[in-house]
Amino acid sequence: MKALDHLPWYRRPGVTIFLFLAPALFFFALYVLAPIPVSFFYSLFKWDGIGQRSFIGLENWKELIGDPVFWKALKNNVTLVVISLATQLPMGIALALLLTSRFRWTKLLKTVYVLPYMMSAVAIGMLWRYIYEPTFGLLNMFLEAIGRYDWILDWLGDPKVVLYSVINAVNWQFIPFYMLLFMAALVGIPLELYEAAKIDGASPWKAFWTITLPLLWPTVTNAAVLSLVGSLKYFDLIHVLSGGGPNHASELMATYMYKRSFHHLRMGYGSTIAVALFTIGFVLSMVFVRVTSRKQYEGGDRR
Repeated sequence: MKALDHLPWYRRPGVTIFLFLAPALFFFALYVLAPIPVSFFYSLFKWDGIGQRSFIGLENWKELIGDPVFWKALKNNVTLVVISLATQLPMGIALALLLTSRFRWTKLLKTVYVLPYMMSAVAIGMLWRYIYEPTFGLLNMFLEAIGRYDWILDWLGDPKVVLYSVINAVNWQFIPFYMLLFMAALVGIPLELYEAAKIDGASPWKAFWTITLPLLWPTVTNAAVLSLVGSLKYFDLIHVLSGGGPNHASELMATYMYKRSFHHLRMGYGSTIAVALFTIGFVLSMVFVRVTSRKQYEGGDRR
């Protein structure tokens, strides 16, 4: 550092690095960090987004606590989180293992499997609306063709099944993302470990549990956090497919926030839902990271 002391302050490496990072930091602060305190500020007001704001203190928060639709949306979000963690990650690992093995159609399958993640949410929503259409939809037509008339349902109109129908489409969209994530991690595992395990007589299943999964665990943890946070704030495909209906059966916190803010013009109450959504996501992700990090550390101590 002493060799650089003779340079003017504006030519020092630290200043150069900061200047290159400054535009990204500015937009990150403007669009990611700043909305958090601003939303909390707006949650203290009764405001339609256009006219004069009226300070009402914590009245929006009191209303939120007694709002049955919000708690139903939170319950649906938790269901989405649980099913996403139980489906997207195992399927992503399974497909990653398949596509990193010596398989004849690997290149073709990589292209086919990644297509859902490359499509827009609107296109996916229109596709699945056609699949779920009760009269001429592909799913009901298939069930009719195989004689399972008792399985034919109004997949997006029945409050008992609409949430699971939408979650199925969400999983179809995001499994390729986790597949790519795990494929990148699997490529980094040295092949010598598998060769040594094979010489020692370990079966492929044993090698998976003793080599692949432990070395893949940091990526699994990161993927779980991404799935957790993404499921809590998910909006677009739900909005396109069901709009949160019928009767709020597929409502999520993000779709409910959107309706309150832009349909009912209650920006203050919508900001309250947004802050609650951020707080729940932040707390759950921190707890999850803390628990998984502790287990990984304890596992390292035992080894």
